[in-house]
Amino acid sequence: MHLRQLLLYIFQVFILSAFVFGQDVPKQEDYYKVVPIPVPEGIVLEAGGLDFMPNGKLAVSTRRGDIFMVSNALDEAANNETFSLWARGLHEVLGLAYADGWLYATQRPEITRIKDTNGDGRADLFETVSDGWGISGDYHEYAFGSKFDPDGHMWVVLCLTGSFSSKVPYRGWCVRVSKDGKMIPTASGIRSPGGIGLNAKGEAFYCDNQGPWNGTSSLKHLTAGSFQGHPGGFGWFDLDEVKDVMGPEHEKPKDGSRFHEEMERLPQYRPPAVLLPHGTVGNSASGIAPDLSKGKFGPFKEQLFVADQTHSVINRCFLEKINGYYQGACFPFLKGFGSGNVPVVQAPDGSLFSGGTDRGWGARGGKRYALDRVIWTGKNPFEILEMRIKKDGFELELTKPADKASAESLESYEIKTHTYIFQGKYGSPRVDESTPSIKSAKLAKDGKTIRLVVEGMQRGHVHELKSEGLRSKKENHPLLHDMAYYTVWHFPKS
Repeated sequence: MHLRQLLLYIFQVFILSAFVFGQDVPKQEDYYKVVPIPVPEGIVLEAGGLDFMPNGKLAVSTRRGDIFMVSNALDEAANNETFSLWARGLHEVLGLAYADGWLYATQRPEITRIKDTNGDGRADLFETVSDGWGISGDYHEYAFGSKFDPDGHMWVVLCLTGSFSSKVPYRGWCVRVSKDGKMIPTASGIRSPGGIGLNAKGEAFYCDNQGPWNGTSSLKHLTAGSFQGHPGGFGWFDLDEVKDVMGPEHEKPKDGSRFHEEMERLPQYRPPAVLLPHGTVGNSASGIAPDLSKGKFGPFKEQLFVADQTHSVINRCFLEKINGYYQGACFPFLKGFGSGNVPVVQAPDGSLFSGGTDRGWGARGGKRYALDRVIWTGKNPFEILEMRIKKDGFELELTKPADKASAESLESYEIKTHTYIFQGKYGSPRVDESTPSIKSAKLAKDGKTIRLVVEGMQRGHVHELKSEGLRSKKENHPLLHDMAYYTVWHFPKS
């Protein structure tokens, strides 16, 4: 064979191999399909809240004050959905929760319960449940409401007036509202929520966005009496109803400090469960939904799906409680949504619905508004299922058995850390960056658990782990997402 022919043959083999390998690389669509639901002409959806009704219809509220009922949302047939107007004239509904025959809507000025009493498909009874907080007319005063918790309370997070101040009562606070309308001041320190939800245990979490006292967006755990980080709403500690349940005003954080330093100094301060690196996993964290599908949506049992409005994605968060505080890892999960994801809800069949809007905020999705459904194909992706902290490293649990050589090779992993300045100025750069050293990696007998011994871990930091070299045992596939971001507040004893 002449040299020219030999080179041509090698080139052809190389191209063919690259093509075959490219076909074999797993893609999101192999496991999860994002299915756009066509919105009829003339409807400006701009979704703010989602919930399923007992008759199977999907209730969708909008930022423009409408509520639509979507029929056939769970049909296998494409484009079989129909929209009908159910309510109109509300004020920026950013939360829906069905309970006891009523649809509860969290509007900017109040929680309203709504019912169709005559069965004609249009709501005709509207009752104020609670309007115990104020509005000044400032654009920023959004109100996000959760589903009802096991005690029958809805958790409502109230944006500040702008990013820095609170001009009317309870702006910058979380309140709980019972079904009979009793409002309980619950937590201070809220800045600019993008969504709120309950975990599998019924505990409340919300997403706060980058800004003053929030160096990056984050997933935060709400508890009664806690301080969530932004002192802009402290003026309402003077109210008698606050004194009765919260006690005296909390001490303010030190400007320019670090999260973990303020944990030691301020007993009421509860740091974010997960810091979401700005510009990396998203820019505006929003809706939250737990995986309660019992396997109908894949292997991520009881983890939280956390949307991002700007990046038009949904991330996945694994949480564990160490020394009484939630902390854990964020993993990239789903992309390809039509607009900026705000509310998310899991359907009875396990599929995941997301409503999108970009007006005033901007989003990568490209559409002004969208309604999308995510369907699991039945195939499990090769992913890091859980990332658990140990006193001297991490334990990775995988969704599938790993190739032993790749799992135990230190070349398969890279790790670095950073944190953010806890400050009153808007946002923060990454600071205090470090590069820990991975000393060993050991694959357990189950083939799915990897123990990493790490030297140089940092409290109060995001630990950014890249596992680019890891491969599955059977298919020799790389991880579908090879990045993980674990936020450390406490180390366990073992």
